[in-house]
Amino acid sequence: MKILYAIQGTGNGHISRALEIIPHLKTRGEVDLLLSGMNYDLQIPYDIKYRLAGLSFVFGKKGGIDIWKTYQKINSLRLIREIKHLPIQKYDLVISDFEPVSSWACNKFDKPCIGLSNQVASLSPLAPKPKHTDLLGKFVLENYAPTNPNYGLHFVNYDKNIFTPIIREELRQVDVKNKGHYTVYLPSFDDERIVKKLKKYKDIEWEVFSKHNKKTERFKNILIQPIHNERFLKSMSSSAGVLCNAGFGTTSEALFLEKKLMVIPMKTQYEQHCNAAVLKSMGVPVLKNLKKKHAHKMEAWLQNDKIVKVKYPDITSQIVERIIDENVSRKLIS
Repeated sequence: MKILYAIQGTGNGHISRALEIIPHLKTRGEVDLLLSGMNYDLQIPYDIKYRLAGLSFVFGKKGGIDIWKTYQKINSLRLIREIKHLPIQKYDLVISDFEPVSSWACNKFDKPCIGLSNQVASLSPLAPKPKHTDLLGKFVLENYAPTNPNYGLHFVNYDKNIFTPIIREELRQVDVKNKGHYTVYLPSFDDERIVKKLKKYKDIEWEVFSKHNKKTERFKNILIQPIHNERFLKSMSSSAGVLCNAGFGTTSEALFLEKKLMVIPMKTQYEQHCNAAVLKSMGVPVLKNLKKKHAHKMEAWLQNDKIVKVKYPDITSQIVERIIDENVSRKLIS
């Protein structure tokens, strides 16, 4: 069986999930990998058959996406060429982790594209949604990488096709401690803005991992350092708490490690607001932004030791087996 596994590269969560899924896929067939996008820091120790530009976005510095830079990066003709020339028909199964080129190539040739991502779980009618209506954000989430059938990943398994998060093995094996510092990962804010807001908490040691800085710097009680997988894992596993955006990867890992968690969903990112709605329903505090008027929520979080308890067993092999077996059966029936 020839399998194409397509991975979205706009974020490290997709990559870390792929590292757990790929070995299980390889037990079921010949696997080719497709990676599109540019905003990832982790490396994949496997051959990438198709490394494409895809449709990516650029992190901003004020809590959201940099719309103008994202627009400048979009090359519609290149995207159309990538979709047109991807040899999608030679694969028996195509699995997409919210990856647009593979999804639209399957759409073009009327071929099933299996969705396996947090994004498809966010669209489930059974999952909590944000109170505010974002029709454009919902439209983008539905049409960015359309797939069917879908298997979702979420903080809670709301229905039979939604699974709990896939946690990377190195995180499952880590020695969890509490050394008192707080780990911060807010790629949609610039370092200056983060430092300005955190420096008022003088008794707290902050370890900030930055998308915008290529060198390590210290500002009194705030350590700024570039993204580095091993250092980030060490910082988070030994922290008192984690402050981050509401992406799926870091939040689910913080919950697994039983760390105190606070999230700030990125502006204009409907998926993150859906994640925040679920986290809030679980008892995780959600901060709208870093503005002064919300400082009391940050202070309350720092003073509160409440931890949300979860159970995220290692079911990656079962997920892969079920997806392949169900869809092979469907193909044989048809």
